[in-house]
Amino acid sequence: MEMEILGIAVLTLLASMVGTLTGFGTSTIMVPVLLFFFGPLETLLFVGVIHLFGDVWKMLLFRKGADWRLIALFGIPGVLFSYLGSTATLSLPPQLLSRALGVFLIVYVVFLLAKKGFRIPKNRVTALVGGAMSGFFAGIFGIGGAVRGAFLAAFKLKKAVYLFTAGTIAFFIDVTRIGNYLLGGATIESVPSYSLLLFIPISLLGALAAKRILRHVPEKKFAYLVAAFLLVVGIKLLLLP
Repeated sequence: MEMEILGIAVLTLLASMVGTLTGFGTSTIMVPVLLFFFGPLETLLFVGVIHLFGDVWKMLLFRKGADWRLIALFGIPGVLFSYLGSTATLSLPPQLLSRALGVFLIVYVVFLLAKKGFRIPKNRVTALVGGAMSGFFAGIFGIGGAVRGAFLAAFKLKKAVYLFTAGTIAFFIDVTRIGNYLLGGATIESVPSYSLLLFIPISLLGALAAKRILRHVPEKKFAYLVAAFLLVVGIKLLLLP
């Protein structure tokens, strides 16, 4: 048990750093790894709690940047579709959910690699659709940050504004889906619940470290590394759920 807690602590630190550097990545890294050890619903709840605090760190560390109109346009449909996605998750059999997540991750890799050539217009519809899609994917698969990031990129925000805006939108989406998971009977049983008292401050350390090196780390390398990892996990979940 001690080795499991240590392993999750290291995973949380690395995922928090990547998530802060890129505006997404905490769930993208943690969900596939923990699916090797936890059940799908337990994984979504556990990572959702860690991700929620990661949202808080972004809001605190980059609070000078805020676009409240954009937050509302993304956040309102994001919350609604997060509820729909998390409700669907509660009704899916675990094996089917694992296979669905495998397919999603494979498609997600294609999206991550192709999104630089993916041009989205800067308008209200973009914000509404981006919020809805990221909310639904976060609710059902626990992963929606890159989708949200691609749509937010259309608005060409400054780095601090982008990170604060993305963190605030994700915060409301995460509160919604975590609440729905808990109401649906999801629990954390594979590790003691009190271990979250260790993982949450570790996620803050990761965010603080990322803030220090934010200007010196090429995000492109993270994208390729994450894509390769997700492709392997997606194939595994699809063929061996």
